[in-house]
Amino acid sequence: MKRVLAVDDAVSLRNMLCDCLRGAGHEVIEASNGQEALEQLRAHRPDIVITDLTMPVMDGLDFIEAARREPAGQGLPMLLLTTETAERLKQRAREVGATGWLTKPFDPDTILRLVDQLT
Repeated sequence: MKRVLAVDDAVSLRNMLCDCLRGAGHEVIEASNGQEALEQLRAHRPDIVITDLTMPVMDGLDFIEAARREPAGQGLPMLLLTTETAERLKQRAREVGATGWLTKPFDPDTILRLVDQLT
């Protein structure tokens, strides 16, 4: 069992992601934006983060950049799960330390395989 931090402002998508992860036996901590995710990162020290890109308060790129400065975020696998496909955003994701980029809608088997492979 892994502890996964799932971050998305869209409740329906976050619920689908959480159901997928919990169904595979993982513990899931939820956040609806990057600021909440930073607080959860500090409090729960997850094994992996799966975050949306576009969110209010703090987006996924700013969250990853801030999380990499935290002791709990150094070396932590962090995946972006988004509808965005722009190359400039992918480049920025690499610059801030994202581990990978997945597009919505997500494939549950791919998510579970990545959680297993990266943790």
